[in-house]
Amino acid sequence: MQDFTTRPEIRGSFGVATSTHWIASATGFGILERGGNAFDAAVATGLVLQVVEPHLNGPAGDLPAIFHVHASGKTQVLAAQGPAPAAATIAHYRAQGLELIPGSGLLSTVIPGAFDGWMLMLRDHGSMTLAQVMEAAIAYARDGHPILPRVAHTIAGLADYFAREWPSSAAVWCPGAKPPAPNANFKNPDLATTYQRLVDTAEAAGSDRVVQIDAARSAWAEGFVAEAIGEFLDVANVHDVSEQKNRAVLTRQDLAGWRAGYEETLHYDYHGWRVHKTQCWSQGPVLLQSLAILKHFDLAAMDPMGAEFTHTVIEAMKLSYADREAYYGDPDHSAVPMEQLLSDDYNAQRAGLITDQASLEQRPGRLAGFEQQAEAYMARAARDFGITDAPPQEPTMAHLTEKRGDTVHLDVIDRWGNMVSATPSGGWLQSNPVVPGLGFPLNSRAQMFWLEEGLPTSLAPGRRPRTTLTPSLAEHADGRQLVFGTPGGDQQDQWQLIWFLRFVHHGLDLQAGLDAPLFHTMHFQGSFFPRAALPGEMMIERGVGKDVIADLRARGHIITVADDWTVGRLTAALRHPDGSLQAAATPRLMQAYAVGR
Repeated sequence: MQDFTTRPEIRGSFGVATSTHWIASATGFGILERGGNAFDAAVATGLVLQVVEPHLNGPAGDLPAIFHVHASGKTQVLAAQGPAPAAATIAHYRAQGLELIPGSGLLSTVIPGAFDGWMLMLRDHGSMTLAQVMEAAIAYARDGHPILPRVAHTIAGLADYFAREWPSSAAVWCPGAKPPAPNANFKNPDLATTYQRLVDTAEAAGSDRVVQIDAARSAWAEGFVAEAIGEFLDVANVHDVSEQKNRAVLTRQDLAGWRAGYEETLHYDYHGWRVHKTQCWSQGPVLLQSLAILKHFDLAAMDPMGAEFTHTVIEAMKLSYADREAYYGDPDHSAVPMEQLLSDDYNAQRAGLITDQASLEQRPGRLAGFEQQAEAYMARAARDFGITDAPPQEPTMAHLTEKRGDTVHLDVIDRWGNMVSATPSGGWLQSNPVVPGLGFPLNSRAQMFWLEEGLPTSLAPGRRPRTTLTPSLAEHADGRQLVFGTPGGDQQDQWQLIWFLRFVHHGLDLQAGLDAPLFHTMHFQGSFFPRAALPGEMMIERGVGKDVIADLRARGHIITVADDWTVGRLTAALRHPDGSLQAAATPRLMQAYAVGR
């Protein structure tokens, strides 16, 4: 194990902000410096991420967050995952000749959630005004920022498609009919105008910050933003990855009828840590199930970079993800046997399935009263495992451009002990055409649904898609508190799990753990179009060494070896009982940064 890290671990007691882009992290810490709390900083960071990583998230995307309010001691979920529109029925999509929901375009759109979610957090837990937290995002959209090479390359790969099929996107992403050069100063004046108009609308409503924020939420859901979206969708007929043109089912009424809210976390106790995740409309419980299985192994005795550790964790994840595919869904619309799925007896049985050889089977558990769901998953898996032309991934439109990213993440802790972990996504520049005049596209999260009846993930009006987005917050019995997360589609809870296990069992500090080689399985059916599965296949960074890779191959794993520091984009922050803080960010892609003092 290396005895150095790629960068210093940030330590202090005033506050820390870490995210997948250095500008966003600096913005969040700047809010803390100006007297804002963790919630103000998280909102400002999230809004800037919409500007500087537009290929990975946007205002019309999705937002789950887990946060802790120090004064009350309460930990909750901010649930800003929009549901399917009222007209989003399986019959309608089937009538368009579709067997899968496209990974891009208007039929892939659910009700936008991110902006309203940020506003709800700011209103109820922040201390600053809307103008204060939006100031940086407006400035970077209006005056420009150095566009990431990966954003520039993504736009360049789509430039011809935009010009031909999505002209409103061409106008924003290719100003002057040319894609931006890497690191060029890139501006999005339409987005800056939208943001500024929201602030102006808020301030016109009065001097009270709560009244202002509610006015901005109304302007988004029922005012000028909703009207612009509605006018666009009234006439839009958009080409997507189904290779046909489709019209939207999203309406003004859908936008007006939904608001973000709060939920209780789902949690699991593991070696002194209580780990909090979002409910089963997300990927989150997979990490908890994996912990419940791995509780039956002596991971501390294993080399954290070795073949035995890697094999055991991979096999546990295969089992927990099989249960995700069979049972998870929006608990407001489907019965999900989560208590059974996290029970000690059940997971002892699951652990007993792990041998010294890699499984090539899909093995969801059979739970009393839910056998039909397991059978339905197995039937779908048998039918679809021939689709192996692309691994599970996001963002979509990967057939038209290089795939280099997926989502964003941020973690913030302030000097008072408030904490936020958020994983915004969706509304990518690849997902949909830009709404004319607004400067941002709609999302493509509906591709998580299946066009089959009777499943917890069947498309249905008002149902939330089973998203991959999964922030984390953990609390130790000794008073330590931890926030962490990563982009990465179906890999999010895999990379988080590996990092957390090494932190808990092997004492790797935050940055050392983020620098360490990562791996993931591609065994199960993916959440993103074309919903592929690669049974027995895994990816691992070459830094583990040739002997480990050879050992894993001898156990039956089908391995793709990735270059060092190319898998995962984790960030993390830790608060100690004495109020001292730590923060770290991945070196991968060379853009994430932790800031603090």
